[in-house]
Amino acid sequence: MAVVDLTELPALLPRYGALVGLDLGEKTIGVAVSDPTRTVASPLTLIRKTKFTDDAKALFKVIDGREVAGIVVGLPVNMDGTEGVRCQSNRAFARNLLRLRAHLIIAFWDERMSTMAVNRFLIDEADINRARRAEVVDKMAAGWILQGALERLMNLKT
Repeated sequence: MAVVDLTELPALLPRYGALVGLDLGEKTIGVAVSDPTRTVASPLTLIRKTKFTDDAKALFKVIDGREVAGIVVGLPVNMDGTEGVRCQSNRAFARNLLRLRAHLIIAFWDERMSTMAVNRFLIDEADINRARRAEVVDKMAAGWILQGALERLMNLKT
């Protein structure tokens, strides 16, 4: 379908259907999913990046059969609000997903500080060691990104 602004999502989505959140790292893709009412995001899995076609296949394997209505991709905007190389890379990833599955609806969500916030939580609250944090931080960051987008979508309704 298209890459759209998050504020356009409600008009394009069915009433029910999960959203998938992605945290695109350099080596991994964190994946989170919402419930069908799009209220709560849950970290789901971590995909180890290899090449785009394999990454896309792994992602589609995870989301197929979940009645996914759309995808929210984290956009690593710089602290001053500008977009750098990583933003361009994430936008290209979304465009390439659309080439494989033209019916997808993809939106972006500003992910500034998501990984840092998740790391802080894992250190301060969960007391998780560095090795274990490396295994879960990206999928938890995907959950953080998706939850932020879900809350924004809820605020658009009111």
